[in-house]
Amino acid sequence: MGENASFWESLIYAHPTCTTWKQEAEGSIYHLASIFFVVGFMGGSGFFGLLYVFSLLGLGFLCSSVWAWLDVCAADIFSWNFVLFAICFVQFVYVTYQVRSVAFDREFQELYSALFQPLGISLTVYRKIVLCCDAEVITLEKEHCYAMQGKTPIDKLSLLVSGRIRVTVDGEFLHYIFPLQFLDSPEWDSLRPTEEGIFQVTLTAETDCRYVAWRRKKLYLLFAKHRFISRLFSILIGSDIAEKLYALNDRVHVGQGFRYDIRLPNFYHVALPETPPVQPSHPPHHLQRGSPRRKPAGVANCGS
Repeated sequence: MGENASFWESLIYAHPTCTTWKQEAEGSIYHLASIFFVVGFMGGSGFFGLLYVFSLLGLGFLCSSVWAWLDVCAADIFSWNFVLFAICFVQFVYVTYQVRSVAFDREFQELYSALFQPLGISLTVYRKIVLCCDAEVITLEKEHCYAMQGKTPIDKLSLLVSGRIRVTVDGEFLHYIFPLQFLDSPEWDSLRPTEEGIFQVTLTAETDCRYVAWRRKKLYLLFAKHRFISRLFSILIGSDIAEKLYALNDRVHVGQGFRYDIRLPNFYHVALPETPPVQPSHPPHHLQRGSPRRKPAGVANCGS
């Protein structure tokens, strides 16, 4: 304890206490450095926030080095500040290179701004997602089919970028798919990674469409490497399936003016209050896992 006490005492009392303070202020370079430090520490997060922080801190350390060289004439103060300036400069160059390396085409940049950026996904994570689909946007011409009922295998997951897709089963209209919605999220969710299947609906382009497609095996490999991306797609796909179910719910009626509500499986919204409720003879099959697009048995859809 005595040795520790003497060490701290020598550390604290080794230098004389300031009895008089300098009357004149330091030069303008010192105050400019302080201003750069204050403004630099107000930077945000992300790539551009890092560029902001490292650029202003680097300027602050550079000004401190000049101040130590010209005004203080202290080699140690100059050396430390110049080393810190060099570190900030290297970091600034490195972050700039990263920003340039994650540049995307216009459609992928718009997709990031509309869907992934609001969720707080960084550009580096988004770059992995884009590379998984080979950074390619596929064109589907009007009235061409993306998938045919009973024929097309389920081997990819696609996201509509522009246009509108019509979904039909046995030639009967079910719902539309709009931009920023998955084309085959119900099919994706209905299969395990090792299972195979075919589409039970037909997807036809009602306008010229553009979409992004991820191959199943390649996307599952990405999920295995990055659990965060796996959870992200799980949330996006689940939300997309819910939107499709609600779109179907707006079209489903159960005779005699009753409207089925998928949120309340045992109840119906009554369009004709005078008519007593009638329970359906079969449960709605469109609530079963893997078939959210199927028309419920014994249920008549509205005309498109």
